[in-house]
Amino acid sequence: MTELNIQIEELISNNATDFQISKVFKTYYKNYLDSIDTTVETTGGKDFFIKHTKHTDKFLILLYKYILRKNFGSHQPMSTSIPISLIALGSYGREQLCIYSDIDIMILYENIKGYNLKDIMEEFITLAWDCGLKLGSRVHELKEISEAVKEDITIKSSILESRMIYGSKILWFRYENVLKIIRNTNQKEFILEKLEEHKQRLLKYPLKMEPNIKDGYGGIRESNMMYWMANILYGVTNTKDLVGRQFTEDEYRKYRQALEFIFQVRNALHNIARKKLDQVTFDILPDLSSKLGFKSTSRYTKDRLCMTKIISCLHIIHNFTATMVKKFTRIALFEATNITKLKTKRYKKNLYIIENELYCSFSTKPQSLNNLLKELIELPSNVEKFDRSYIYYASKTKLPKVQTKELKKTVKTLLCKPNLYPLIKLIYNAGLFRAVLPSTKTMIDLPQFDGYHKHPVDIHSIKTLKFAQNIENEHVKSIYDELTNEQKIIVRLVSFFHDIGKGRKEDHHIVGEKLFKSMMKSFDFDEEFIKVGANLVRYHNMMSYMATHEDIYSEKTILNFTGLIKTKESLNMLYVITYCDISAVAKNIFNSSISSLLRQLYYQSLPAFEDEEFLNESKRRIAKQNAIKNLERYKDLPSILQKKIMYIASNQIFLRLKAEEILDIAIKAKDVDTYIYKITNEPQLTIRIIRKSPLNLGYLLGKLEFLNIAYMNIFKLYDNKKAFEISFSEKVDNEDIYFIEEIIKDSFDMSKTTTLLTPVIKKENIKIDCNHTAYLAAMHIIAKDQKGLFAYIAKIFDDFNVEIESAKLHTLKGYARDLILIEKNGNFCSNQDEIVNLMCRGDKTE
Repeated sequence: MTELNIQIEELISNNATDFQISKVFKTYYKNYLDSIDTTVETTGGKDFFIKHTKHTDKFLILLYKYILRKNFGSHQPMSTSIPISLIALGSYGREQLCIYSDIDIMILYENIKGYNLKDIMEEFITLAWDCGLKLGSRVHELKEISEAVKEDITIKSSILESRMIYGSKILWFRYENVLKIIRNTNQKEFILEKLEEHKQRLLKYPLKMEPNIKDGYGGIRESNMMYWMANILYGVTNTKDLVGRQFTEDEYRKYRQALEFIFQVRNALHNIARKKLDQVTFDILPDLSSKLGFKSTSRYTKDRLCMTKIISCLHIIHNFTATMVKKFTRIALFEATNITKLKTKRYKKNLYIIENELYCSFSTKPQSLNNLLKELIELPSNVEKFDRSYIYYASKTKLPKVQTKELKKTVKTLLCKPNLYPLIKLIYNAGLFRAVLPSTKTMIDLPQFDGYHKHPVDIHSIKTLKFAQNIENEHVKSIYDELTNEQKIIVRLVSFFHDIGKGRKEDHHIVGEKLFKSMMKSFDFDEEFIKVGANLVRYHNMMSYMATHEDIYSEKTILNFTGLIKTKESLNMLYVITYCDISAVAKNIFNSSISSLLRQLYYQSLPAFEDEEFLNESKRRIAKQNAIKNLERYKDLPSILQKKIMYIASNQIFLRLKAEEILDIAIKAKDVDTYIYKITNEPQLTIRIIRKSPLNLGYLLGKLEFLNIAYMNIFKLYDNKKAFEISFSEKVDNEDIYFIEEIIKDSFDMSKTTTLLTPVIKKENIKIDCNHTAYLAAMHIIAKDQKGLFAYIAKIFDDFNVEIESAKLHTLKGYARDLILIEKNGNFCSNQDEIVNLMCRGDKTE
């Protein structure tokens, strides 16, 4: 900086132009940013912030001094005599300025006659921008400040963090007096508005696998929030000043260590991205973990270790700041009139239940873990939430060195509670997870990089338990309600512990089964209870896998599935657990498509527990035919149409659809000479076609390649007629329906073609079973999810006159996993090698 100062002085003395001087400033600042890598890597989080802040201070002071020299020449007065003060705001004011953060400053002035202040301030801002500084500037006259803070809560928050950089000290001292008045004005309104703003921010950025470390859960904004409340209510400019008054030194140290690491993460993110970046994405994580010095071990990768540390620190910051904000603000929000009301809500000594939420005093003395759990067990079932005061009190619980028999007995009673979810969530938030359930230690803060789960393992597990206690799907709820009390306990515990085996080298299904057995045995659960629960942990995702990947109308598939599940009761429980597990991933993951598939698998599986012979396709067809014959509408049909319905070529239509649905399609087909179609757009787009004229399926799907197909059924009817049902994974805008109708009409012109991109499909990822059933062959395909993938396959099948009976298309973790059932008409199995070669033309490794 000294060298820059000398260089500027020489340029001024040589009468250099503003452009020449501006260029020198800009070059210096660019070189500084380019050389910042070394400083970041050798300096801690907060230390770097301070160094970077101080460097920015000096640079801005140099810019300002140059502007003063330019305007006053050799008659420049003392800087403190000029009624301008440069004041740092926001993160810059807190000395937490990151590399590419906005530099927020306020130019405070007093409009004194005799100074051309407007030109000075404008030239300073322009020069700063020209130098490449991301300057966020506010210009205020001192007398405007009190009114400015009333306009926007953000202005007040920013001003609370004011720090003098340079300029008039007289003006700064007067400004500090205004700040004191602002802090004490409308405190309650400011706190309530800030709390609501904070709540909405956390709803927008919850803790996920790609966390936002600035605005999200446990991020830097949470630390800021605590500072604002401490500043407003206690007048402190450093939260450390409250050690011994509001929190202990150990509590504060743990919080500061976590915050320091998050500061380091933010510095590294900015440095790697070369721009402002506050979200830890999977793409940047490998560079980030290396930059932060993590190294892979025999058990965990450096990326996993890094993300675990980030998640752990975010938890520490959130729990500490959320507790302290609640503790601080109760002073300002307290209303004496509530004391009388509070007495009516007293549950027992020091405990109050208000609107199903449990409260206590922040000064309530802690007790032993066993006594705390007993207190939780005895709570009324309507307690659904725990206030921060109670979470803080629970976090102070005295922990035993080992679990005694008495404690294990208490834990067992807790695990059997119908309202288990809020109790487990409290135990988790209070940091007692490992003490109560030692087997869960590897679940804690364990990231999931599978591209499917949105939350770490522990949070996902707790959310799964939440859905087991709050089932929203009516059909699943009806099955759950029919379970015995013991079976409901199994559902809740398996939902909670289904991923307990994750975080180890072995398959988490197998490890989870063993851990569940061991843990339940230690809590003295019944042997049969343990056996059933452990088997469900082992196969907890088998139902979703079968529903989305396999032909659930195949006798072989159903017998394989039910052989693992063993009993009808276990099937009922697994159905509920599957719903809870999928629902906990993210909103709308358990959609109408997956709901329909699971329901179909459930009903296809039930007969296997009653009469395996009934799974025989011929017997199931006959049973469905008999059901159709009993319908009054069928009895009223002409005998020739009745015979045609009984001799419908497709076996699958009798296996997949209800008797009424089959009859509807058959009757509609009677008068079809060319084709008819129907489009529905709720809850997702579905196209139904009955045709006698040939349908150019490859063209139809190719033109609709911008939509993801969920499943497709094709049923041969009678008189050379076919029924098509194509369902997509999403709905479309209503104005697009006309466009889709035109595509359907054009698809009956067999001369129409469309250009399809050749997808990449590897031969080793295609599996063909020509003996899938007596009537059908099966093709399983795994490939990267690519637009037009199935349209390309359908076009090849069209060229070989291969008849598709149905297609199940499922995408998970960026990969399509497709199951195509093909009619055995002699065109597929005999040409399978040639068909596969054509399908794999896009694989450049061939």
